[in-house]
Amino acid sequence: QVQLVESGGGLVQPGGSLRLACSASVLTLEHYAVAWFRQAPGKEREGVSCISSNGGSTYYAASVKGRFTISRDNALNTVYLQMNSLKPEDAAIYYCAARVWGFCGDNGSYYPPPPDPGDYWGQGTQVTVSP
Repeated sequence: QVQLVESGGGLVQPGGSLRLACSASVLTLEHYAVAWFRQAPGKEREGVSCISSNGGSTYYAASVKGRFTISRDNALNTVYLQMNSLKPEDAAIYYCAARVWGFCGDNGSYYPPPPDPGDYWGQGTQVTVSP
């Protein structure tokens, strides 16, 4: 059974850092464009960052550019999201998604944007940014 599992969320003070990880079973993530999305209470889900299947291209939402870094470790079949200089407005549930040979959009989401029946999603990890 295909599974994407996010980890690394938690409570951090403003200005702090977290590293999220997205690990996969069954899927070989290097064949997938992997994206991070987030959804805060009362808000729509938004794309945060996306990395191409070959890892050569990365894309970020304007709100996180310069603070977040997406990367992949194919040997560990894992994609990471390093989040620095966290702000209270970054608080949300963060989800990773995988789209086989997918394309990333400039805004850190997929192109075309989800939903797509072929997308795989994790269960999400909570990020809380509070003093």
